[in-house]
Amino acid sequence: MSLWAIVPVKPLRKAKSGLSDVLTEDERALLIFTMLSQTLRTLKEVPAIDHILVVSSDSAALAMAREYGARTLQEDGQPDLKIALKRAVVVAKMYNAESLLILSADLPLVSRRDIEKMLSLVKGTPAIVIAPDRHNDGTNAIYMNPPDIIDCTIGSGSYEKNLKKAQSKGIQVELCHLTTLGLDIDKPEDLALLRQIEAFQVDP
Repeated sequence: MSLWAIVPVKPLRKAKSGLSDVLTEDERALLIFTMLSQTLRTLKEVPAIDHILVVSSDSAALAMAREYGARTLQEDGQPDLKIALKRAVVVAKMYNAESLLILSADLPLVSRRDIEKMLSLVKGTPAIVIAPDRHNDGTNAIYMNPPDIIDCTIGSGSYEKNLKKAQSKGIQVELCHLTTLGLDIDKPEDLALLRQIEAFQVDP
């Protein structure tokens, strides 16, 4: 079974505007760059993943992806997450992907164990596994087999949307609730929680 991991990345200089009160533009760019590196390193460690595809309009993000041996897809024009994901799914299918794992690039605590736990919840075909954020609002990761079983999205409000799309097709969704997959960095309180975990070396 060919499993592709897709990582959409917003332009580094425009990402994480919700942190503008606590981080400068340079600091925000460095943060997302560091988290992207962690994400790619983690995906490379998972034997079940055959290919990694990073989709972005940011040349620095795409260059980093290639350093990790990932395939890249350049966004054209104004960045649009939904369009970018659709294009990435089409590309993966062109290369005969049988299943997809779409993962946010802003998960600083994500580990190989998390990804393998998520994949262990797959019980057959068709299959959808969702890892929501800690507020059960966004979708931080989603596994789909076949790759286009639903027109999925990630980001704010996407968790409920993806659930409804799956339910409308009569597909049973498996949920993966992990603290490490649930913590994405969008707001100052997310960053504060991450720093607290790191400072006290708390096992999430």
